[in-house]
Amino acid sequence: MARRHRPRRGSLAYSPRKRAVRPVPRIRSWSTVAKAPAVEGFAGYKVGMTHAFIVDYRKRSTTAGQEVSVPVTVVEVPPIRVVATRLYRRDPYGSRVVAEVWHGGESPELDRRIPTHPATDAAHRGTFDSAAGDEVRLVVHTRPALVTGLPTKAPNLFEVRVSGDKIAERKAFALKMLGEELRLDQLAKEGEFLDVLGVTKGKGFQGHTKRWGVKLQPRKNSKHRRMIGTLGPHNPSFVTYRIPQAGQTGYHRRTQFNMRILKIVRDPRAEPIVPAGGFPHYGEVRNPCVVLHGSLPGPAKRLLRFRTPIRSRVVSVEKVDLRYLSTASKQGV
Repeated sequence: MARRHRPRRGSLAYSPRKRAVRPVPRIRSWSTVAKAPAVEGFAGYKVGMTHAFIVDYRKRSTTAGQEVSVPVTVVEVPPIRVVATRLYRRDPYGSRVVAEVWHGGESPELDRRIPTHPATDAAHRGTFDSAAGDEVRLVVHTRPALVTGLPTKAPNLFEVRVSGDKIAERKAFALKMLGEELRLDQLAKEGEFLDVLGVTKGKGFQGHTKRWGVKLQPRKNSKHRRMIGTLGPHNPSFVTYRIPQAGQTGYHRRTQFNMRILKIVRDPRAEPIVPAGGFPHYGEVRNPCVVLHGSLPGPAKRLLRFRTPIRSRVVSVEKVDLRYLSTASKQGV
């Protein structure tokens, strides 16, 4: 009798499947491409999905050069504000802050998150210029007051890396950006790629079948159907991590690599982007937004973080031929 081959169900690449620590993910790795001083990160709020007709830009696709319908995701990207800059130095124990400068101007939005943030002066700038370091980052915060329908007005505070060949140029760029607003145009253009990091929808505690996609037990099985057949052999006498079991499902930190920018809408009121009746569970789009090819993690209103791609192999980037963007109702009317 032939040996039955049954591939395992569910990928172990995403294990352990535990809850994310925070709803806004941290970026642990940045691109190593050397270029002029520039910002390598941004953030936006997920609006919803629709579909568009584009000329297939994938050269190895069977429909290359033809008009195809693709799913797209709309993300609202209001400007973010730079409030501080930090200089890091790597040592055997990791990266440590050696100098930082905070913007001395008033920031009522930031006061909602950290009421007593440090002020800057000439001495701090001098220390920042003279200190030796390996990496420069900007401390930025979002502006949720500009977005309708969000459950909070307290901004999210995070860091974005400043790229560049020379550390002196990166320092000067960071000091120049203090108190300024960043826009998505400063990170990427239409047709380019981005990595998107987010936290998926939370589904709570779920069973074996929903969590791992294991096969149902046969009809004549006693007691259970949505259950695995065995927890493993007698020896070794413990349950290994490879056994699919019930547990937390969803609310996991995930990264989508190389998401293509199909369109950047600078004024949603001038260019039609919102479907009839609005995007479900979101509200009105008032700020600039970006249309990305494909789906992104998380529900509507969740904050997504962008970065320059770290796995990009594209040498030349061309603008996508976007023929039609659907604004039909998503509510069945």
